[in-house]
Amino acid sequence: MTPGLQRDGTPNRTSHAGAATPAPQRAAQARQAPDAELLAVQPPARPDALCIGSVLWDIIGRTTRPLEQGADVPGRITRLPGGVALNIAMTLSRLGLSAAILTVIGRDDEGDDLITAVARMGIDCTHVYRAQDLPTDRYLAIEGAGNLVAAIADAHSLEAAGERILAPLEDGRLGSAPEPWPGLVALDGNLTADLLAKIATSPLFRAADLRVAMAAPGKADRLRPLLPVPNATIYLNRGEAGILCNDHFSTASEAAARLIALGARRVLVTDGAGDCADGSREGILTATPPMVAVSRVTGAGDTFMAAHIIAERRGDSRAAALSAALDAAADYISGEPAP
Repeated sequence: MTPGLQRDGTPNRTSHAGAATPAPQRAAQARQAPDAELLAVQPPARPDALCIGSVLWDIIGRTTRPLEQGADVPGRITRLPGGVALNIAMTLSRLGLSAAILTVIGRDDEGDDLITAVARMGIDCTHVYRAQDLPTDRYLAIEGAGNLVAAIADAHSLEAAGERILAPLEDGRLGSAPEPWPGLVALDGNLTADLLAKIATSPLFRAADLRVAMAAPGKADRLRPLLPVPNATIYLNRGEAGILCNDHFSTASEAAARLIALGARRVLVTDGAGDCADGSREGILTATPPMVAVSRVTGAGDTFMAAHIIAERRGDSRAAALSAALDAAADYISGEPAP
Protein backbone atom coordinates (compact mmCIF):
# COMPACT_ATOMS: atom_id res chain seq x y z
CA MET A 1 0.00 0.00 0.00
CA THR A 2 1.26 3.46 -0.85
CA PRO A 3 2.48 5.40 2.22
CA GLY A 4 0.03 8.16 3.21
CA LEU A 5 -2.92 6.48 1.52
CA GLN A 6 -5.67 4.23 2.77
CA ARG A 7 -6.57 1.03 0.90
CA ASP A 8 -9.10 2.90 -1.24
CA GLY A 9 -6.54 5.50 -2.30
CA THR A 10 -7.80 8.37 -0.09
CA PRO A 11 -5.42 10.31 2.20
CA ASN A 12 -4.97 9.09 5.76
CA ARG A 13 -6.38 11.38 8.45
CA THR A 14 -3.91 11.86 11.30
CA SER A 15 -5.04 12.76 14.82
CA HIS A 16 -4.50 16.27 16.18
CA ALA A 17 -1.54 16.62 18.54
CA GLY A 18 -2.40 15.35 21.97
CA ALA A 19 -5.69 13.77 20.90
CA ALA A 20 -6.26 10.19 22.00
CA THR A 21 -6.71 7.64 19.20
CA PRO A 22 -9.36 4.96 19.86
CA ALA A 23 -8.06 1.37 20.09
CA PRO A 24 -9.89 0.12 16.95
CA GLN A 25 -8.43 3.00 14.95
CA ARG A 26 -4.94 2.27 16.29
CA ALA A 27 -5.30 -1.37 15.21
CA ALA A 28 -6.41 -0.33 11.73
CA GLN A 29 -3.51 2.11 11.46
CA ALA A 30 -1.07 -0.61 12.52
CA ARG A 31 -2.31 -2.85 9.70
CA GLN A 32 -1.94 0.00 7.19
CA ALA A 33 1.48 1.26 8.35
CA PRO A 34 4.21 0.62 5.75
CA ASP A 35 7.24 -1.29 6.98
CA ALA A 36 10.84 -1.10 5.79
CA GLU A 37 10.62 -4.38 3.88
CA LEU A 38 7.61 -3.24 1.85
CA LEU A 39 9.17 0.14 1.12
CA ALA A 40 12.34 -1.59 -0.09
CA VAL A 41 10.43 -3.37 -2.87
CA GLN A 42 8.27 -0.49 -4.09
CA PRO A 43 7.73 -1.09 -7.84
CA PRO A 44 8.41 1.47 -10.57
CA ALA A 45 5.70 3.98 -11.46
CA ARG A 46 5.21 2.52 -14.95
CA PRO A 47 5.18 -1.30 -15.01
CA ASP A 48 6.19 -3.37 -18.02
CA ALA A 49 3.04 -5.48 -17.81
CA LEU A 50 -0.48 -5.37 -16.43
CA CYS A 51 -1.95 -8.64 -15.16
CA ILE A 52 -5.72 -8.42 -14.91
CA GLY A 53 -7.89 -10.96 -13.10
CA SER A 54 -7.78 -13.33 -10.16
CA VAL A 55 -5.42 -12.75 -7.25
CA LEU A 56 -6.36 -14.95 -4.33
CA TRP A 57 -5.22 -17.52 -1.82
CA ASP A 58 -4.38 -20.93 -3.31
CA ILE A 59 -5.18 -23.68 -0.83
CA ILE A 60 -3.72 -26.87 -2.25
CA GLY A 61 -3.71 -30.39 -0.81
CA ARG A 62 -1.08 -32.68 -2.34
CA THR A 63 -0.30 -36.35 -1.87
CA THR A 64 2.10 -38.64 -3.70
CA ARG A 65 -0.58 -41.35 -3.79
CA PRO A 66 -3.22 -41.81 -6.49
CA LEU A 67 -6.63 -40.65 -5.29
CA GLU A 68 -10.05 -42.16 -5.78
CA GLN A 69 -13.41 -40.76 -4.73
CA GLY A 70 -13.72 -40.89 -0.94
CA ALA A 71 -9.99 -41.44 -0.36
CA ASP A 72 -8.49 -40.20 2.93
CA VAL A 73 -4.70 -40.11 2.71
CA PRO A 74 -1.75 -38.29 4.30
CA GLY A 75 -0.22 -35.38 2.43
CA ARG A 76 0.58 -31.68 2.61
CA ILE A 77 -1.79 -28.69 2.61
CA THR A 78 -0.40 -25.28 1.69
CA ARG A 79 -1.79 -21.75 1.46
CA LEU A 80 0.06 -19.55 -1.00
CA PRO A 81 -0.70 -16.39 -3.01
CA GLY A 82 -2.11 -17.48 -6.36
CA GLY A 83 -4.70 -16.91 -9.06
CA VAL A 84 -4.14 -16.74 -12.80
CA ALA A 85 -3.24 -13.05 -12.92
CA LEU A 86 -0.85 -13.31 -9.97
CA ASN A 87 0.80 -16.52 -11.21
CA ILE A 88 1.59 -14.77 -14.49
CA ALA A 89 2.78 -11.63 -12.70
CA MET A 90 5.07 -13.65 -10.43
CA THR A 91 6.70 -15.45 -13.37
CA LEU A 92 7.09 -12.25 -15.39
CA SER A 93 8.67 -10.58 -12.36
CA ARG A 94 10.99 -13.53 -11.72
CA LEU A 95 12.13 -13.38 -15.36
CA GLY A 96 12.88 -9.66 -15.30
CA LEU A 97 9.70 -7.70 -16.13
CA SER A 98 7.98 -5.38 -13.68
CA ALA A 99 4.31 -6.28 -13.30
CA ALA A 100 1.24 -4.60 -11.81
CA ILE A 101 -2.00 -6.37 -10.92
CA LEU A 102 -5.52 -5.11 -11.54
CA THR A 103 -7.88 -7.11 -9.36
CA VAL A 104 -10.13 -6.96 -6.33
CA ILE A 105 -8.99 -7.93 -2.84
CA GLY A 106 -11.26 -7.70 0.18
CA ARG A 107 -10.70 -5.37 3.10
CA ASP A 108 -10.47 -8.34 5.45
CA ASP A 109 -7.60 -9.96 7.32
CA GLU A 110 -7.01 -12.44 4.49
CA GLY A 111 -6.86 -9.52 2.06
CA ASP A 112 -4.38 -7.60 4.21
CA ASP A 113 -2.16 -10.69 4.40
CA LEU A 114 -2.42 -11.23 0.64
CA ILE A 115 -1.52 -7.63 -0.25
CA THR A 116 1.49 -7.80 2.06
CA ALA A 117 2.70 -11.09 0.56
CA VAL A 118 2.28 -9.90 -3.03
CA ALA A 119 3.97 -6.54 -2.40
CA ARG A 120 6.96 -8.32 -0.89
CA MET A 121 7.41 -10.12 -4.21
CA GLY A 122 7.99 -6.73 -5.85
CA ILE A 123 4.65 -6.78 -7.68
CA ASP A 124 2.85 -3.44 -8.00
CA CYS A 125 -0.36 -3.46 -5.94
CA THR A 126 -0.97 0.29 -6.30
CA HIS A 127 -4.05 -0.12 -8.49
CA VAL A 128 -5.76 -2.99 -6.67
CA TYR A 129 -9.42 -2.34 -5.90
CA ARG A 130 -9.93 -2.97 -2.15
CA ALA A 131 -13.58 -3.85 -1.60
CA GLN A 132 -15.23 -3.14 1.74
CA ASP A 133 -18.21 -5.39 1.01
CA LEU A 134 -16.49 -8.34 -0.70
CA PRO A 135 -14.34 -11.10 0.83
CA THR A 136 -10.94 -12.07 -0.53
CA ASP A 137 -11.26 -14.85 -3.11
CA ARG A 138 -9.86 -18.38 -2.65
CA TYR A 139 -9.02 -21.43 -4.75
CA LEU A 140 -9.01 -24.99 -3.43
CA ALA A 141 -7.30 -27.84 -5.30
CA ILE A 142 -6.55 -31.50 -4.57
CA GLU A 143 -3.60 -33.13 -6.34
CA GLY A 144 -2.71 -36.80 -6.19
CA ALA A 145 0.35 -38.50 -7.74
CA GLY A 146 1.09 -35.40 -9.81
CA ASN A 147 -2.44 -35.05 -11.23
CA LEU A 148 -5.18 -32.55 -10.49
CA VAL A 149 -8.03 -34.53 -8.96
CA ALA A 150 -10.51 -31.71 -8.29
CA ALA A 151 -10.61 -27.95 -7.76
CA ILE A 152 -13.08 -25.27 -6.73
CA ALA A 153 -12.49 -21.61 -7.60
CA ASP A 154 -14.27 -19.18 -5.29
CA ALA A 155 -13.80 -16.07 -7.45
CA HIS A 156 -17.17 -14.50 -6.66
CA SER A 157 -15.63 -11.21 -5.55
CA LEU A 158 -13.77 -10.84 -8.85
CA GLU A 159 -17.01 -11.39 -10.71
CA ALA A 160 -18.95 -9.02 -8.44
CA ALA A 161 -16.34 -6.25 -8.78
CA GLY A 162 -16.64 -6.30 -12.56
CA GLU A 163 -15.50 -3.17 -14.37
CA ARG A 164 -14.36 -1.49 -11.17
CA ILE A 165 -11.00 -3.28 -11.39
CA LEU A 166 -10.38 -1.62 -14.79
CA ALA A 167 -10.80 1.97 -13.54
CA PRO A 168 -7.03 2.80 -13.72
CA LEU A 169 -7.10 2.07 -17.47
CA GLU A 170 -9.83 4.65 -18.00
CA ASP A 171 -9.24 7.44 -15.49
CA GLY A 172 -5.72 8.39 -16.63
CA ARG A 173 -3.65 6.55 -14.02
CA LEU A 174 -2.62 3.91 -16.55
CA GLY A 175 -4.47 5.06 -19.64
CA SER A 176 -7.70 6.41 -21.08
CA ALA A 177 -9.89 5.94 -24.13
CA PRO A 178 -8.03 8.65 -26.12
CA GLU A 179 -4.63 7.39 -24.92
CA PRO A 180 -4.98 3.68 -24.12
CA TRP A 181 -2.38 1.56 -22.34
CA PRO A 182 0.23 0.72 -25.02
CA GLY A 183 2.01 -2.22 -23.41
CA LEU A 184 1.61 -5.83 -22.39
CA VAL A 185 -1.66 -6.99 -20.82
CA ALA A 186 -2.14 -10.50 -19.44
CA LEU A 187 -5.88 -11.10 -19.17
CA ASP A 188 -7.44 -13.81 -17.02
CA GLY A 189 -10.42 -15.76 -18.34
CA ASN A 190 -11.92 -15.80 -14.82
CA LEU A 191 -13.55 -12.45 -15.59
CA THR A 192 -17.27 -12.59 -16.33
CA ALA A 193 -18.54 -13.27 -19.84
CA ASP A 194 -20.07 -9.78 -19.97
CA LEU A 195 -16.83 -8.08 -18.97
CA LEU A 196 -14.72 -10.11 -21.41
CA ALA A 197 -17.16 -9.21 -24.18
CA LYS A 198 -16.82 -5.51 -23.30
CA ILE A 199 -13.03 -5.78 -23.26
CA ALA A 200 -13.12 -7.32 -26.76
CA THR A 201 -14.52 -4.08 -28.19
CA SER A 202 -13.18 -1.56 -25.68
CA PRO A 203 -10.91 1.26 -26.90
CA LEU A 204 -8.99 0.90 -23.62
CA PHE A 205 -7.28 -2.24 -24.99
CA ARG A 206 -6.83 -1.37 -28.66
CA ALA A 207 -3.13 -0.48 -28.31
CA ALA A 208 -2.18 -3.35 -25.97
CA ASP A 209 -0.27 -6.54 -26.63
CA LEU A 210 -3.17 -8.57 -25.28
CA ARG A 211 -2.37 -12.08 -23.98
CA VAL A 212 -5.39 -14.06 -22.79
CA ALA A 213 -5.22 -17.00 -20.37
CA MET A 214 -7.99 -19.56 -20.29
CA ALA A 215 -9.08 -19.95 -16.65
CA ALA A 216 -10.74 -23.38 -16.64
CA PRO A 217 -12.67 -25.69 -19.00
CA GLY A 218 -15.96 -24.65 -17.40
CA LYS A 219 -15.32 -21.04 -18.42
CA ALA A 220 -13.95 -21.70 -21.91
CA ASP A 221 -16.92 -20.31 -23.81
CA ARG A 222 -16.38 -16.90 -22.17
CA LEU A 223 -13.48 -16.26 -24.54
CA ARG A 224 -15.47 -16.46 -27.77
CA PRO A 225 -15.78 -12.64 -28.14
CA LEU A 226 -11.97 -12.36 -27.93
CA LEU A 227 -11.21 -14.76 -30.79
CA PRO A 228 -11.39 -12.12 -33.58
CA VAL A 229 -9.61 -9.35 -31.62
CA PRO A 230 -6.66 -8.47 -33.87
CA ASN A 231 -4.15 -7.81 -31.07
CA ALA A 232 -5.04 -10.87 -28.94
CA THR A 233 -3.07 -14.07 -28.38
CA ILE A 234 -5.03 -16.80 -26.58
CA TYR A 235 -3.48 -19.54 -24.41
CA LEU A 236 -5.51 -22.68 -23.69
CA ASN A 237 -5.32 -26.47 -23.63
CA ARG A 238 -6.76 -29.00 -26.08
CA GLY A 239 -9.82 -29.77 -23.95
CA GLU A 240 -10.64 -26.09 -23.50
CA ALA A 241 -10.27 -25.56 -27.24
CA GLY A 242 -12.82 -28.33 -27.81
CA ILE A 243 -15.33 -26.59 -25.55
CA LEU A 244 -14.69 -23.24 -27.17
CA CYS A 245 -15.27 -24.75 -30.64
CA ASN A 246 -18.06 -27.15 -29.63
CA ASP A 247 -15.98 -30.01 -30.99
CA HIS A 248 -13.46 -32.69 -30.02
CA PHE A 249 -9.83 -32.57 -31.15
CA SER A 250 -7.29 -35.38 -31.15
CA THR A 251 -4.26 -33.09 -31.19
CA ALA A 252 -3.29 -29.56 -30.21
CA SER A 253 -2.42 -28.72 -33.81
CA GLU A 254 -5.90 -29.75 -34.96
CA ALA A 255 -7.41 -27.52 -32.27
CA ALA A 256 -5.17 -24.58 -33.21
CA ALA A 257 -6.09 -24.89 -36.89
CA ARG A 258 -9.82 -24.79 -36.08
CA LEU A 259 -9.44 -21.74 -33.84
CA ILE A 260 -7.56 -19.87 -36.56
CA ALA A 261 -10.26 -20.83 -39.06
CA LEU A 262 -12.84 -19.36 -36.65
CA GLY A 263 -11.07 -16.00 -36.77
CA ALA A 264 -8.44 -16.11 -34.04
CA ARG A 265 -5.27 -14.19 -34.86
CA ARG A 266 -3.02 -16.39 -32.77
CA VAL A 267 -3.41 -19.27 -30.30
CA LEU A 268 -1.12 -21.40 -28.15
CA VAL A 269 -2.66 -24.82 -27.44
CA THR A 270 -1.09 -27.17 -24.89
CA ASP A 271 -1.87 -30.87 -24.42
CA GLY A 272 -0.16 -32.08 -21.25
CA ALA A 273 2.70 -34.36 -22.27
CA GLY A 274 1.50 -34.28 -25.90
CA ASP A 275 2.69 -31.90 -28.60
CA CYS A 276 1.94 -28.20 -28.13
CA ALA A 277 0.84 -25.99 -31.03
CA ASP A 278 1.45 -22.33 -31.89
CA GLY A 279 -1.20 -21.38 -34.42
CA SER A 280 -1.38 -18.21 -36.50
CA ARG A 281 -2.43 -17.21 -39.99
CA GLU A 282 1.13 -17.95 -41.10
CA GLY A 283 0.68 -21.61 -40.15
CA ILE A 284 0.81 -24.12 -37.30
CA LEU A 285 4.05 -24.83 -35.44
CA THR A 286 4.35 -27.77 -33.03
CA ALA A 287 6.81 -28.86 -30.33
CA THR A 288 7.07 -31.73 -27.85
CA PRO A 289 7.36 -30.98 -24.10
CA PRO A 290 10.35 -32.41 -22.19
CA MET A 291 9.65 -35.63 -20.31
CA VAL A 292 9.83 -34.97 -16.56
CA ALA A 293 8.53 -36.44 -13.31
CA VAL A 294 5.47 -34.45 -12.27
CA SER A 295 5.26 -33.21 -8.68
CA ARG A 296 2.72 -30.38 -9.10
CA VAL A 297 0.38 -29.10 -11.78
CA THR A 298 -1.54 -26.07 -10.44
CA GLY A 299 -0.05 -22.96 -12.10
CA ALA A 300 1.79 -24.78 -14.91
CA GLY A 301 -0.25 -23.17 -17.69
CA ASP A 302 0.33 -19.69 -16.25
CA THR A 303 4.08 -20.39 -16.10
CA PHE A 304 4.03 -21.53 -19.74
CA MET A 305 2.27 -18.33 -20.82
CA ALA A 306 4.57 -15.99 -18.90
CA ALA A 307 7.73 -17.72 -20.15
CA HIS A 308 6.44 -17.53 -23.74
CA ILE A 309 5.79 -13.80 -23.38
CA ILE A 310 9.30 -13.22 -22.02
CA ALA A 311 10.88 -15.23 -24.86
CA GLU A 312 9.04 -13.24 -27.51
CA ARG A 313 9.93 -9.93 -25.88
CA ARG A 314 13.61 -10.78 -26.09
CA GLY A 315 13.23 -11.47 -29.81
CA ASP A 316 13.09 -15.28 -29.94
CA SER A 317 11.65 -16.89 -33.06
CA ARG A 318 8.27 -18.63 -32.82
CA ALA A 319 10.01 -22.01 -32.54
CA ALA A 320 12.49 -20.83 -29.91
CA ALA A 321 9.79 -19.08 -27.85
CA LEU A 322 7.61 -22.19 -27.87
CA SER A 323 10.55 -24.34 -26.77
CA ALA A 324 11.48 -21.91 -23.99
CA ALA A 325 7.90 -21.89 -22.67
CA LEU A 326 7.71 -25.70 -22.65
CA ASP A 327 11.06 -25.91 -20.82
CA ALA A 328 9.86 -23.42 -18.19
CA ALA A 329 6.61 -25.34 -17.65
CA ALA A 330 8.55 -28.61 -17.35
CA ASP A 331 10.87 -27.08 -14.76
CA TYR A 332 7.84 -25.85 -12.84
CA ILE A 333 5.88 -29.10 -12.72
CA SER A 334 8.96 -31.12 -11.79
CA GLY A 335 10.03 -28.69 -9.04
CA GLU A 336 9.45 -29.18 -5.35
CA PRO A 337 6.11 -27.80 -4.13
CA ALA A 338 6.23 -25.30 -1.30
CA PRO A 339 6.23 -26.97 2.13
